[in-house]
Amino acid sequence: MEIEKQIQRLQDRLSYIRDIFGPKDNPNRQLLEARLGEFLARGNGLSLAEQVRQVTQLEDLFRFLEKKLDAELTPMDRVRIVRHPQRMCLKDILENVYDNYSEIGGQDEYSIDPSMLIARAYISRRVGKKVHNQPVMVIGQEKGHGQEFRNGGSVKPWGNDKALKYMRVAQTENIPIHAFIFTPGAYPVEDYPGAAQQIARNLYEMAGLTVPIVAVFSEGGSGGAEAIGLADYRLMLSHGYYSVISPEGAAAIEGKTRQGQRVAPELIEACARQLKMTAADNKAMGYVDQVIQEPPLGARPDDYEFFKLLRGELIRATNQVILSVRGLKFFRAMALSRKSKAAAAAVDPESVFVRWSIGSGPRELLAWRRWIKFRGLAQAAYLDRRTTAQKIFSIGQDLAWSLNSFFRYEFLGKHRKKLERFVEEMEAEARVVKDKVAAPVVKIGRRLGVGGNSQLAEAERDSLTKLSNPEAGTCLTDESWAYLSPRARTDRAVTCPNAATHGCLDLWAPDLFGDFAGVCSHCGHHFPMEYEWYLYNVFDQASIHEFNREIEAGNPLSYPGFDQKLAEAKEKTGLKSACMTFEARINGLNLVVALLAAPFRGGTVGAAEGEKFIRAVERAKKKHYPLLAYVHGTAGIRIQEGVNGVIQMPRCTMAVRNYIEAGGLYLVLYDTNSYAGPVASFLGCSPYQFAIRSANIGFAGPGVIKETTGIDIPPDYHLAHQALTRGHIQGIWDRREARKNIYQALLTMGGRNLYYR
Repeated sequence: MEIEKQIQRLQDRLSYIRDIFGPKDNPNRQLLEARLGEFLARGNGLSLAEQVRQVTQLEDLFRFLEKKLDAELTPMDRVRIVRHPQRMCLKDILENVYDNYSEIGGQDEYSIDPSMLIARAYISRRVGKKVHNQPVMVIGQEKGHGQEFRNGGSVKPWGNDKALKYMRVAQTENIPIHAFIFTPGAYPVEDYPGAAQQIARNLYEMAGLTVPIVAVFSEGGSGGAEAIGLADYRLMLSHGYYSVISPEGAAAIEGKTRQGQRVAPELIEACARQLKMTAADNKAMGYVDQVIQEPPLGARPDDYEFFKLLRGELIRATNQVILSVRGLKFFRAMALSRKSKAAAAAVDPESVFVRWSIGSGPRELLAWRRWIKFRGLAQAAYLDRRTTAQKIFSIGQDLAWSLNSFFRYEFLGKHRKKLERFVEEMEAEARVVKDKVAAPVVKIGRRLGVGGNSQLAEAERDSLTKLSNPEAGTCLTDESWAYLSPRARTDRAVTCPNAATHGCLDLWAPDLFGDFAGVCSHCGHHFPMEYEWYLYNVFDQASIHEFNREIEAGNPLSYPGFDQKLAEAKEKTGLKSACMTFEARINGLNLVVALLAAPFRGGTVGAAEGEKFIRAVERAKKKHYPLLAYVHGTAGIRIQEGVNGVIQMPRCTMAVRNYIEAGGLYLVLYDTNSYAGPVASFLGCSPYQFAIRSANIGFAGPGVIKETTGIDIPPDYHLAHQALTRGHIQGIWDRREARKNIYQALLTMGGRNLYYR
């Protein structure tokens, strides 16, 4: 019976190798097939002792050749490893790494989303004669071993919401979070709370959590990985991948294949290499802190030595995060340091005891250090054309703004506000006394017909009831817009896309793109307009001052052919990246604006765009200005930059959180088509999001949703009105009233008493 089990295990291992390497010719695999086939062909005719001997030899051969095969793995082979049903999963980790656990928030298929597993676990350690049970919140995607109800680890919005709920529980209980990323990507539906909005919420909240977060990456697919991957310390399994998009998705885009068409395997293999998605690649770029070596061809449920190693690395990482913000740590921190690999390997992390709860001071420092860490990422992934003198001037300027902000708003402002509040309270008390004393006199005067009802001056009444001037709704000069679309010069008729359903008449282009500002005069459909229309028709004339123009999009992965595409985009648009940052005024009110321009590579975000956005947020914070993100259009994260692009999701979200928490007003205005990573992070986390009518907003386009889920979505699924009903945005604006509405928002949502006022 035992020999039969051994033979079955060998057959399973061979089947696994076939699945990983596919149809590719490989002499090592062929040798294993031949030797095992020979044994099976004549095994029944052998004595039991001879069978045992030959099976032992086969096991040795398998171990030897599996090591050789492991050294030959391509990036796409590693993708197949992490997707394989025999790959160890989160439940295997819970059983073998932690000493005790209870699954919460659901059980197997009886869960709001079985793809997201939550467990309250313990790691027990003996220190001297005392046993310490150290609690931890375990959160991660669960694939299972071929369990279809797990949806392959593709988490729905409500699954990510469940994860966020228990992250907050961990914060309340002051215990660390261990996040395990086993996902090909998030499930792309907009049903409430919406894929994009929920990932944005998770990123925003994780940025401010004041408990240690350690993340382990096995399969990290874009936004799905980021939903629980914003961590103080990031571990990655050696056979895992972390990428902006799957190799198949990248190949479909590169090959310009249509829905239903098959992509050539060679192109998929090439894209997997070009995306630099392996653990070694991500460690070299600085996006993971440590790589955990797996057994040959990847960890499986019975690799107990690997689970022991994983446990030690999790303890070490959690200890390091806590010691980085706590006092009395010198010798323990030195013992756990990886500056000397040999010394670190000699220290058993379980022998170094660190209490996994921290006080209020270190907790605040922990969140700050997390921001500093992510702020420093991707600095080599964009081009900075500024001269040394310009860089020095920029540093000095930032310092001057910071000092001015500190003295004006922090040092003097606090005392001024205290004095103002004291005066207000005294005035309110005096007014009550005055009204009480004067009441009899006023009453007698009214009886005698003296004085009558006091009337407020009209100007004073208006200042109390009107925050914006309704006459300032448009930016017309001499009965025409300051900027007209070039299409207004074409002599042709334009048919509205709603003509069949709404009976719209054809419009003359000079009228439609001139006086009507691209809006159908019958149904109100908004045709796409150039981003320049907003620059010159929304903001005060000659008030735009662009900054950080010298930061350019680059090709950090040396992606083949991408340098030429970038050069063409720069020449065609006159922009250096898809993000334009500037200061401007609306009716004299200063604000900072970050604009994503669709003409530049679809408004995709890479390292340059992320850096410019962060600097715009920091500028608004230092100068105490409101911040507007105008999204002329974005197709998501730039796939040719790989993780250099996707890392902008947490980086920019953390910058926005710092700004909002400091009291700033952050508005987002969507136009045309806005999808994917930016919407699922630094745009979607704004409490005030609006859309120009006829805009489309969502996590993934209709084609991607069909390809991923098999669901046919209705044609209006991503329209602004649907986003409004789902709570994604807070209002829909007519393009012609954008100036008035932005100004109104700055006054009402910002209020008269926010610091920038």
